[in-house]
Amino acid sequence: MSIRNNFAIMAGRTTRWGLHTFLKGGSSYPGMLSQKLDPTVLEALSKDYEVVIVTGTNGKTLTTALTFQILKQKYPDIITNSTGANMLQGIVSTFLEHHSYKKSSKKKVAILEVDEASLVYVTKYIKPKAIVFTNVFRDQMDRYGEIYTTYQLMLDGAALAPEALIVSNGDAPIFNSKETINERIYFGFDHLPDGETQAHYNTDGVLCPYCHTILNYNFISYSNLGKYYCPNCGFKRPELTYRMTDILKMDHQSSRFVIDDETFEITIGGQYNIYNALAAYSIGRIFDVSADQIRAGFQSSKRVFGRQEVIQIEDKEITVNLVKNPVGLNQVLDMIGRDPEPFSLVSILNANAADGTDISWIWDADYESISEMTIKQVTASGERVDDIKTRLEVAGVSPENLQVIPAITDLINSFKQAPTKKIHVLATYTAILQLRKELANQNYIEGGM
Repeated sequence: MSIRNNFAIMAGRTTRWGLHTFLKGGSSYPGMLSQKLDPTVLEALSKDYEVVIVTGTNGKTLTTALTFQILKQKYPDIITNSTGANMLQGIVSTFLEHHSYKKSSKKKVAILEVDEASLVYVTKYIKPKAIVFTNVFRDQMDRYGEIYTTYQLMLDGAALAPEALIVSNGDAPIFNSKETINERIYFGFDHLPDGETQAHYNTDGVLCPYCHTILNYNFISYSNLGKYYCPNCGFKRPELTYRMTDILKMDHQSSRFVIDDETFEITIGGQYNIYNALAAYSIGRIFDVSADQIRAGFQSSKRVFGRQEVIQIEDKEITVNLVKNPVGLNQVLDMIGRDPEPFSLVSILNANAADGTDISWIWDADYESISEMTIKQVTASGERVDDIKTRLEVAGVSPENLQVIPAITDLINSFKQAPTKKIHVLATYTAILQLRKELANQNYIEGGM
């Protein structure tokens, strides 16, 4: 390492120690400082690591967490950005946290969640072994634009590391729409018999990228994901390297399924999370992790920030889910709809930069499905409470069943007074941060992420 490398690392580590010791936080600033002092510091910090990057619209955090636990079974010298700080400064901070001047004889591995738009800045300095593409859905229109813009950002980032293997969701047509410099393999679902169907009319990314004919499907898992083909020009889903072939159980808390003739279980609900598990499994196999070790990794995984995170408030069980776009919200609604017990529902909508300032997405989400569930009470909250209140009313939530609590700080008391033991919370990113801060202030959880 150069003198400049070492100075930037020392400054970053000292700053991190001060922030964590005295302020109990600061996951990105140390990296920002080190990067400013030495723009190449990430290259120096990561040079001894075999790196896997996980990127895409939905599922990055859980896929990263599952992959980390799987690889940890075989490679104990492993790091990850568990706080979810997934832009360049957060990635630098992750390596700063684990930096040591001592040489290790063991293989060092890093599993990194990376924001789609930040990938091009990270791969400028890191040359990963593999890059996972989870999916691309319409998300934060003010920042990313349409799905094709987002995908191009991901391709541009991958192209800076041409030796990296792209491990893509083969059920997403967009991932087969362009040639890449990088070698590609695919994972996907093969759990249903072939039939004939098309995606719902309010679905993005269902035109053939070559002739623009509406794609047909032998089956659809959700949204535009499935076994697709073009009836006009022959464009179709690529061959899958890793396949999920059967769903044995799927409820609001867990799933059991078969991949490559092996049965696995994850303690988190929802079909969308089986995709995340399949992506993590794929990386495990690439790293020669055994099926038994992968099973152990799945069982070791805990629910992470805002992903079916359960918080106990007196006799109430609060399950918190991050929602940020129509496809993700619809999958969460499908998951909570599988809860056999009556529950209350709280929808918290913010529109800060980290959430996406464009909230038009709530009108593309299927809030109408709420009317089919056993929900005793619905609550609207957040900085855009009037918008979510209106959306819920249009979706058919009756005025007598809808309460409005604008301030997140007032939600804790409403949780205690809810007519059900279970409460499902749907919240945007900054809303979850605000809620967690208030819960920490009232000693229901520890502070921080």
